[in-house]
Amino acid sequence: MLSFLRAHKRGITFSLVAFCAFWLSRGTLHYPYFLPYFAMFVTLIFSQLFWIRRVLDFGERFIPPHIPYAADPRLRRMLIDGAFSVWVVGSWLGFGLMIVFWAVDRGARGAIWVYRYVHSGAASHATAPGPDAVVLSSPDRRHLLRQLAIAVSATPFVAAAYGLLYSRLDLEVTHRRIALARLPKAFEGFRIAQLSDIHISSFMPSYQIRRCVTMTNQLETDLVVLTGDYLSWDPAAQGEVVQALAGLRAPYGVFGCLGNHEVITETEESITRLFAAQGIRILRQDRASIRLGSDTLNLIGIDDSQPDLKAIERLVMPDTVNILLVHDQAPDGFDHAVELGIDLTLAGHTHGGQLSLEFLRRGLCLARVETPYVSGWYEKAGGQLYVNRGIGTTMFPIRVGARPEITVFELVRMA
Repeated sequence: MLSFLRAHKRGITFSLVAFCAFWLSRGTLHYPYFLPYFAMFVTLIFSQLFWIRRVLDFGERFIPPHIPYAADPRLRRMLIDGAFSVWVVGSWLGFGLMIVFWAVDRGARGAIWVYRYVHSGAASHATAPGPDAVVLSSPDRRHLLRQLAIAVSATPFVAAAYGLLYSRLDLEVTHRRIALARLPKAFEGFRIAQLSDIHISSFMPSYQIRRCVTMTNQLETDLVVLTGDYLSWDPAAQGEVVQALAGLRAPYGVFGCLGNHEVITETEESITRLFAAQGIRILRQDRASIRLGSDTLNLIGIDDSQPDLKAIERLVMPDTVNILLVHDQAPDGFDHAVELGIDLTLAGHTHGGQLSLEFLRRGLCLARVETPYVSGWYEKAGGQLYVNRGIGTTMFPIRVGARPEITVFELVRMA
C-alpha cells in the first residue's frame, strides 16, 4: 500500500487538490465564473504545498525552536492574522510566478528540441547530442536560474507586507465632477461625500474609522452617503461601528444603504435602528428628497439583498435627478438603472479589487471575474456610475494597487 502511494503520489496529490478546489468553488457551479474560481483555488492550494515545503526546509536550518509570543492576546491575534495574510497572498502570487518561469523554461526547451529536429535530419539527429544535452549542459547555470526564479517569486511576499503595513492605510480623497443634464440650477456645485465598505475589524478599529469621519467632515460637503458593508463578520460590532460613524456631519444630512455583510451577519434591521438613533437614515427600498429652495434631488437606496433594480421603479421621480445608492453593482445592474431613469449610481463592494495588478496590465484583477465595474467612474447614455474602493478590507487585511478611498462629487449642469 505504501509503495503504491509513493509511486502515485503526484496523481493522488493532484486529485486531492482538485477535490478541495471543487469543494471550495462549488457555490459558483451554476455561474459562468466557476472555472476561474476553480483554477484560483487549485493554484492557491498548490502554492501552499510548494512554499510550506521550502519554509520548513529553511526553518530546520535557521529558526530557533522556541520563540516567545506576544503577551497581549489581541496583539497576538493581529500578528497571527497579519502574518497569515501575508503568507497566503505572497505564496499564492509567488507560486503563480513560479508557474510562469516553469512555462517559459519548458517552452524554451521545446523550441530548442524542435529547432534541432528540423535542422539536423534523421541521421545527424541519431549521432548528434540531443536537445536535452544542450539545455542540461550546464547544471550550474540551471541551478542558478532555478534559485533566481524562487527569489523573484518571493517578491509577492514583500508586496503583501507592504499592502498590510502601508497601502491598507494610505487613504486617498478622490474628487470627481459629475455633469448631469437634469440637474436643477439651485444644485449647481452641490457636493457629496461617499464612504463605503467600512468593515470594522481588528485591522479597521473604531479609532481609524473616526479618522476617516474627521477627514470627511473637513471636506465640508453638502451631503454624505454611505454605501454598505459596515461590518465584517461579527454582528456584535454593529454598535461600535455606528458610534464611530455617528460623528459624520453635513448640512443636508447623512444617508446610506446596506451591504452584503449586513445580510451575512443578519443585522439589517438592528443596524438600521442604531443608525436612525444617531440621525443617519438608511434607505431600504426607500427614497429621500434633498431640497434646496424649490428644487429637489431624489436620493434612492436599496438593500444588497434586492438585486432586481426594477424593484426601485416606483421610487424614481421622472422630472428631477435620481441618485441611487446600492452596495453591489451587478454586471447588468447599471443597464437596468439607466433604463429606469437613474442619473447617477453610487456603489462599492469591490474594494477596487483589493489585490489588483491593473497598474501593470488591465485585467489583472480577480474582481473582474464577477463584474466589469471594479472601481472609478463609468458612463452610458443617460446614466453614470461610480464604484468606490472603500476604506476597509475583507478576507485579507491587505491592499495592493487599490488604495482606500473617500470620494467627493461636485454636481454640475451639463453644458
